[in-house]
Amino acid sequence: MGVTTMTRRRFVEQTVSVALASTLLPAGNVLAEDGKRPLTRIGLQLYTLRTPLAADFAGTLARVAAIGYKEVEFAGYYDHTPRAVADLLKENGLRAPAAHMPLDMVRDKLDQALEIAAAVGHRYLIVPWLAPDQRQSLAQYEALANLLNRAGEQCRSAGVQLGYHNHDFEFQAIDNKLPYDLLLEATDPSLVSMELDLYWITKAGHDPVDYFSRHPGRFSLCHVKDMAADGSMVDVGSGDIDFSRLLASARAAGMKHYFVEHDQPRDPLASVQSSYQALAKLAF
Repeated sequence: MGVTTMTRRRFVEQTVSVALASTLLPAGNVLAEDGKRPLTRIGLQLYTLRTPLAADFAGTLARVAAIGYKEVEFAGYYDHTPRAVADLLKENGLRAPAAHMPLDMVRDKLDQALEIAAAVGHRYLIVPWLAPDQRQSLAQYEALANLLNRAGEQCRSAGVQLGYHNHDFEFQAIDNKLPYDLLLEATDPSLVSMELDLYWITKAGHDPVDYFSRHPGRFSLCHVKDMAADGSMVDVGSGDIDFSRLLASARAAGMKHYFVEHDQPRDPLASVQSSYQALAKLAF
């Protein structure tokens, strides 16, 4: 996620605080000759473009739409009100089905988060990250699961789905238990969905397909991020992750939204264009 995970947490908290003052078939359901289908609604996690967005919010959203993206996932609103954000999305033919919201906001200001979701059009609110002091024990993860269930119930009443986004630390065993497995077991599937980050789970040494098969229906969203042989994050299509295999299983498991992301791109706009082009060519 960002320069450091703490940087991302503070970034999302600050930009969200300011805001407070399906996968479809191609046209005609055309299939490739081998029966495979491409994605025709590709999304972007806007954290990738945080620097361009801070400099020119409206212009950068227009660039995103011009590249071909149909959906975006927010990680802050850059001094723009929810109404202004919604107007810019409409102007550019974009939808924002999801947004990242810091854990403390979900815990302490969920009513306000849901107001933002209603105004912008979010159908998912995603907890994006845990601070190191929030993930030292299984007891903390159990408390997190309880919080997610409670918040998820309130979200459901408002017509919104709560979700959780992983990094690699959830796959580091504590007392012989993977915290990610605990979260899957202890959260109610009807209240808490998972946004699976394909880079981080792969970097942690686990196969997303295994989780798709063991927990069908739990993964409504994913982050499409690629990994080089040395473990570094690279643009989609530049690394070694077999997205055709992963996304074929993901779609069968109920995946609805696919968001490209790169935490530290050298050239953010070039990165999102390259990743879009690579993902648009995939058929599975």
